Amino acid sequence: MSTTLPPNREETDEVTEQDTESALATARRQLKQAAAHLDIDENIVERLNHPARVHRVAVPLERDDGSLDVFTGYRSQHDAVRGPYKGGLRFHPHVTEDECIGLSMWMTWKCAVMDLPFGGAKGGIVVNPKKLSDDEKERLTRRFTQELRDAIGPMQDIPAPDMGTDAQTMAWIMDAYSMQEGETTPGVVTGKPPVIGGSYGREEAPGRSVAIITRLACDYYDMPLSDTTVAVQGFGSVGANAARLLDSWGANVVAVSDVNGAIYDPDGLDTHDVPTHEEEPEAVMKYDAPQKLENHELLELDVDVLIPAAIGNVLTEDNADNVTADLIIEGANGPTTTGADKIFEAKGIHVIPDILANAGGVTVSYFEWLQDINRRRWSLDRVNEELETEMNTAWESVKEEFDTRDVSWRDAAYIVGLRRIAEAHQARGVWP
Repeated sequence: MSTTLPPNREETDEVTEQDTESALATARRQLKQAAAHLDIDENIVERLNHPARVHRVAVPLERDDGSLDVFTGYRSQHDAVRGPYKGGLRFHPHVTEDECIGLSMWMTWKCAVMDLPFGGAKGGIVVNPKKLSDDEKERLTRRFTQELRDAIGPMQDIPAPDMGTDAQTMAWIMDAYSMQEGETTPGVVTGKPPVIGGSYGREEAPGRSVAIITRLACDYYDMPLSDTTVAVQGFGSVGANAARLLDSWGANVVAVSDVNGAIYDPDGLDTHDVPTHEEEPEAVMKYDAPQKLENHELLELDVDVLIPAAIGNVLTEDNADNVTADLIIEGANGPTTTGADKIFEAKGIHVIPDILANAGGVTVSYFEWLQDINRRRWSLDRVNEELETEMNTAWESVKEEFDTRDVSWRDAAYIVGLRRIAEAHQARGVWP
């Protein structure tokens, strides 16, 4: 069973670029910065600095050779004032409690920016999934589900895929939870295969929303897509889907990368011909392109739009001065550190934040949740049309704050989300 723990130490607001900027420190800093623009009860802001609870569990796994290993798992549940907790589960060797807390805070803001009836959560297991057999991964997932059984549920906390997990992982969680409950409960997770209640378009949704927001931002700055050059770091689910959609809309995608490096063609790549990570892992550098680059070189290319869609903290004080793009659209979670943000602002480089740009994933997860509750499947066309509508609505809300206040796009997005969360807390009050 899980144990509910308070944060194990207070976090300082001060973070230096010499240290790795943690997700928790960044989330708290961004909360403080957004709150300064709003007339919000300081007690609500203080409440939002802390997760409602953090579950830490031991997850035993019998290996294929009969030996036993015990892994640590976490589930941070940040805030549920607007609805059930919602957020991904990752299997990664660098999962930490603080990371889960910080990412759960970001999920709270993201859901509020999109005006979804969810709060924020995040979790995972400290494990390298590449060192697990398929059978071991299934056993680990099912045992993790058992340990979190009392913490998750379709009206309580709804996990989804993240780094190191996928639709199959969610299917195992759904099955384990359903067996424990004695009834099929598809709404306990999202990102499942469609055959057991998953939504069409869910896997492509984060990349699709990045492309939609890129198109809207380019239109805002009078940059016709047909004249716009784009570099995409990361050619997995988010980066590849964004790149291919922008390519089909007429943008000139000149560079993409995977973990091994980048390919570059100033005349434009055929993104539909470059294998994604899902189609052929680590195949980007095998593709016949005019130039091969280091990953950091892609970030510094002379392009109109840069889309970091791989991992966090790739744009820092160390390389921000070398970035020449006019517009940065955050496809990954937290790719830009605070120090880099300040440099980009001084240089006039506009950054559209992750909590808006890649929110397609949680938005289509919401659609999936609705489909599961109502037992009525949506077509792919309907999913994409509804996503387009929601992204446009969220963009207009953020744009209004950007246009009327002297703030960055990131601050504008946080202002939209924080206002909605604060209003909900004000309406519900605090239980004495």
